[in-house]
Amino acid sequence: MPINIPDRLPAREVLVKENIFVMDRHSALRQDFRALQLVIFNLMPTKMATETQLLRCLSNTPLQIDFELLKTDTYQSKNTPDEHLSTFYKTFDQIKDRRFDGMILTGAPVEQMAFEKVRYWPELCEILDWARENVFSSFFICWGAQAALYHHYGIEKHPLPQKMFGIYPHTVEDPTAPLFRGFDEVFYAPHSRHTDVLAQDIAARPELEVLSTSPEAGLYIAARRDGREIFVTGHGEYDALTLDAEYRRDKDKGLDIGPPVNYYPDDDDARPPKVTWRSHGNLLYTNWLNYYVYQNTPYDLGKLRKMG
Repeated sequence: MPINIPDRLPAREVLVKENIFVMDRHSALRQDFRALQLVIFNLMPTKMATETQLLRCLSNTPLQIDFELLKTDTYQSKNTPDEHLSTFYKTFDQIKDRRFDGMILTGAPVEQMAFEKVRYWPELCEILDWARENVFSSFFICWGAQAALYHHYGIEKHPLPQKMFGIYPHTVEDPTAPLFRGFDEVFYAPHSRHTDVLAQDIAARPELEVLSTSPEAGLYIAARRDGREIFVTGHGEYDALTLDAEYRRDKDKGLDIGPPVNYYPDDDDARPPKVTWRSHGNLLYTNWLNYYVYQNTPYDLGKLRKMG
């Protein structure tokens, strides 16, 4: 089944060229089952690239999906054209009276700041609280995961001595968790962050569980035990060249940055990177949509119960 993408959204053309099945809204309306309703709260500065990455992963499913793109109202993005934001994005006021099957909150380049110093922190906290009553399952990425863990559970982030930057091996702590169906015993995922959340801090909260860790990168995935909040510290959705672009950007700025770990063959940045995480990224989003959203969300979203 396809994901329903507005005709003029730039991600649509990219995904069609990749032979990914997308559908226009008119065709979707002729089908007689309910599409999943998702909201994607995109805090990344490279919004159009992030849209494409997430929609590529969300498209790899037999489910039909409608989605809204959400932007902050209290902070104006400087890296995305105003026309794109006004055409495809909504503010919280425009969607707060609706209910959704799922929400994705992206990362943001503010992780070295105290949470309360982030300009849109009060707005984000309002949305996080709203989601517990109006969204069935939320999927938090990187800084978004740190922000949700801090706001809801008081779990702090910790600065790292150097940036966690590269492709790292991970293992599954609970092989029975539906989120990992089809996973290999060892799988790879990208990380790009300056701060960390400690697995022991997650384990100390009885309502949370550690689901996946890495010997090098530490905590990767945690969740509420009822599956209604998933916290992912890395980026399974990243493109082949996302880390390459970040690396070259930081080098051009004169920052002390080495090549991403396990990324370029023999650490030679003149050679194209090898993608070792794509199947994991697709499975991660597909399993979340199927087992944590579709299989459990009420058909009538008016019957959605608030998280305890």
